[in-house]
Amino acid sequence: MARRKRLGVIGTFVWDVIHGRDTRRAPIEEWGGITYSLSAFDAALPADWELVPLVKVGDDLAARAREFLRGLRRLAPDAEPIAVPFPNNRVEIFYHDAERRSEILRGGVPNWTWLGLKPLLADLDALYVNLLSGFEIDLETAQLIRQHFKGPIYCDLHSLVLAIQPSGLRTYQPLPNAAAWCRCFDFVQVNEDEMSMMAADPMSLAATALANGVQCLTVTLGARGVVYFAAPTFERLADVPKRGVSAAAPDTKLVSPQGGPVRTALVPPRIAQVPDGGDPTGCGDVWGATYFSRLVAGDIMTEAIRVAVEAAARNVEHRGATGLAHYLRGELSRT
Repeated sequence: MARRKRLGVIGTFVWDVIHGRDTRRAPIEEWGGITYSLSAFDAALPADWELVPLVKVGDDLAARAREFLRGLRRLAPDAEPIAVPFPNNRVEIFYHDAERRSEILRGGVPNWTWLGLKPLLADLDALYVNLLSGFEIDLETAQLIRQHFKGPIYCDLHSLVLAIQPSGLRTYQPLPNAAAWCRCFDFVQVNEDEMSMMAADPMSLAATALANGVQCLTVTLGARGVVYFAAPTFERLADVPKRGVSAAAPDTKLVSPQGGPVRTALVPPRIAQVPDGGDPTGCGDVWGATYFSRLVAGDIMTEAIRVAVEAAARNVEHRGATGLAHYLRGELSRT
């Protein structure tokens, strides 16, 4: 029997308390954080790949995290969350409208160090990083991963640009070393607000990202869809250079280090707005995990994006991460 390829997933289990998603109901408590990405991977990865979550979880929620993982079909047999003696990340989410929300973080598991991560990367074929807390790895650790891990690396920068106020409220803050972070990854995903903390506009960020070795930058725009910026030589995962840290210097022009024009397009969403009763939580996570799943499956970039847009739309129709993988596979009907 052929060896399954292994996809490592770095992220954080989060217990969400959601206010305002449905004004007719009391606050809702359920899994959030990396559970949306894991569910999307479970639904979209091909059968010859398996999931290896590289996640820490507070000992107060470790049993629940193990139960969630046991429900995933693509989970590697040796995969296990690492319980740590800290309260797990818990986030209160306050929806102001379908796309705008504020978050208050309490608790928090410690970040990964390079010494802790290095042995776990040895047998992986690809790596997905979702900085859901913003503290999963620091820049030095990301640079060491890029130097030593030769497979493709995808990163959703997510909360990297969020500070924590004394009350726990997450607030945006500029990211001064965006080029150094981009140099660590082959694929970078941000949303519009996150992008604004890294550059003046998407074109400027694309220039920085692609000049530093990123093959494709995607900016999710909520109800307006997603815009991508792809290097001229990138069409599918096989086109990603086999390398460690890129030596390319930042550039201010929208030109890839390989030379030639950068391809860009706006891909519209499948649905123009969140329907009544819909749930936008986790849409970006589902989009990114589905997109990377289809790239490792061998799809061309545009087809991977199309499938990811469909998955994000289906996520809106399902509340929470519990049962989400089944719903994304079309095994459950909307309730």
